[in-house]
Amino acid sequence: MKFLDGFTEQAYAILRIMAGLMFVQHGTQKLLNFPAEFPYDLNPMSMAAGGIELVLGITIAIGLFTRISAFVSAGMCAVGYWMVHGLNDFYPLNNGGELIALYCFIFLFVATRGAGIWSVDAAISKPADG
Repeated sequence: MKFLDGFTEQAYAILRIMAGLMFVQHGTQKLLNFPAEFPYDLNPMSMAAGGIELVLGITIAIGLFTRISAFVSAGMCAVGYWMVHGLNDFYPLNNGGELIALYCFIFLFVATRGAGIWSVDAAISKPADG
């Protein structure tokens, strides 16, 4: 089955954009209580995580400084996983860490692959016409 072979770049761009936009929501929830109220007390660590989620989620979504933004985000997710979830149970399904683990590996993939099409990075790297 090769019916989707021609859409690899577009599918990757959609993955990067949507992962970035969904990551932003975690930042806005922590920092702005939007789109839902953050259910825990804020501490310096969760405020820093919210800032990373908000700012780097935007840069990943628009594809600006994508590799470094995704690498830092993956690292934050790895630390967050082990600090909040990983010590409670071995299995992410049992410890509530499935989502942050997925973000970690998606952002690690984005960090290795770069921005791809539909990104500021790609627009900047194109040679000027004329």
